[in-house]
Amino acid sequence: MSTEYPESLNKFFNELETRRTLLTTITETHNKLINNFISLDETLTKKSQTLDTQMQNFKKHTEKTMEALQSRENDIPQKEVNLAGRVQNLKDSGIRYIEKGNNLDPEDETTSGLLRIWFRRMDSTGLVKFLLAKRKESVAVRAEIVAATEEAVDLLGFVLDAVEEFVELKLGGSKVKGMADRRWACGILIQAGLPLRSSSGITGVATSVKERARKVLEVWKGVLGGGEGSGGVGSGEATMFLQMVIGFGLKSEFDEEFLKQLVMEFAGRREMAKLAVALGFGDKMKDMIEELVKTGKEIEAVYFASEAGLTDQFSPVPLLKSSIKNFKKYPSKDISSMDDINNELSVIRTIMKCIEDHKLESHFTGDNLQKRVNELEKIKSERKRSGSTSTSKPSSKRHRNERGSGGGIGSSRPPKSVRLAMAARQRNYHPALPTHQPARYSAPYSYTNPSVYESTPNAAAYGVAYGGYGGPAAQSPARYGAQYANPAQDYGGYDYGAASAPLVPSYPATYQH
Repeated sequence: MSTEYPESLNKFFNELETRRTLLTTITETHNKLINNFISLDETLTKKSQTLDTQMQNFKKHTEKTMEALQSRENDIPQKEVNLAGRVQNLKDSGIRYIEKGNNLDPEDETTSGLLRIWFRRMDSTGLVKFLLAKRKESVAVRAEIVAATEEAVDLLGFVLDAVEEFVELKLGGSKVKGMADRRWACGILIQAGLPLRSSSGITGVATSVKERARKVLEVWKGVLGGGEGSGGVGSGEATMFLQMVIGFGLKSEFDEEFLKQLVMEFAGRREMAKLAVALGFGDKMKDMIEELVKTGKEIEAVYFASEAGLTDQFSPVPLLKSSIKNFKKYPSKDISSMDDINNELSVIRTIMKCIEDHKLESHFTGDNLQKRVNELEKIKSERKRSGSTSTSKPSSKRHRNERGSGGGIGSSRPPKSVRLAMAARQRNYHPALPTHQPARYSAPYSYTNPSVYESTPNAAAYGVAYGGYGGPAAQSPARYGAQYANPAQDYGGYDYGAASAPLVPSYPATYQH
């Protein structure tokens, strides 16, 4: 009896242990199920809320779209009247001009009058020649050309004619004299004829015109950056290309990554932030700004964030302070060349301009940037004096200092863009090449400058010694001869300096009838 009792007791305890283990397993499984259901409920709730928000946004967007369509429909009669009046005015103006012949009124012999004549005649070749002749009067030309575009019967076709001729010259393969000036002239025309409006471009572009523009841009893309004085894709030419894409609403015809890389490569152009917003990158703008910050382009990031309305996520003050801090790492005694001085001067002045544009003076009162500018100017003047005294006989040739060269004093003019200036502290960038251009174009965001495509006549203004997207950009071997059967015109013998003798267009005999 005493032996059986312990065995039954052990059996009882073993059974209890088994049941306890089973209860523990059931409890754990129950808790997991509860947690899983709670998680599913939270996920469904969030998705439901997101869906409700999207439905509300979609409803609002639909209402706005319907209102916009209704408004446009209501405006159609008035637009028809306005267009009919404009056509009649253009017709009367053309008839008066034909009747006058070469007997122009005094007001027609002004820059404004002559620009209107070229647009009225739809003579893009003549306009380009006129702009080249007026190269030294670029400020006056820019002030008048926008109003003159109203005289064009088909402004989009007029711009396409000029761009097509420019691309045709690039396709020729051989160097054409004055290509940089021609690029400048086309840039002014594109800026005036295709002002930035929205990501959809100009509304009401005819299908045939859009298709023609697409073909021209496809050919241009193949030779983008090629030509005289260009070491790759030029910043100004890239800007012109993007503005054409936006103006004709052709973003969907090109690879978005290509357009994005083009924007990022030349983010230092003062108008590139506006182009990026107009291209409609949307949510990708945040990633683009983050990339600019990571690569040390804080100033460009400030402008991009401001244009995209993302200043809450990318506050301008910390970004600018970071940019200032990077240049304060190097004391004056460590500045080894005039290029370093010019680079730092360019960036500091650009930072000062950025602070002024965004009205952030109260946040930077203690940084004393102007003191640093004065210090660098003093160092530069001292080095120039020491260089002039050590030179026994001045050279009759103009020096173009390059990194690694041993002789001569480089240009004291600052580089054109801050992206080039940033090369002084980023090893993965190429060194900035000094150019002989006015100091007023030294900063890429100098909005006070009325020019967007300003350049000096003797320099390839849009040629930058950078390869396309991280390496040297080889020119496309394709020549697309079938699309451009006519030979390219050579304006090499044209007198670009004849601004004092304005071109007075003479109407062809066919217009006299």
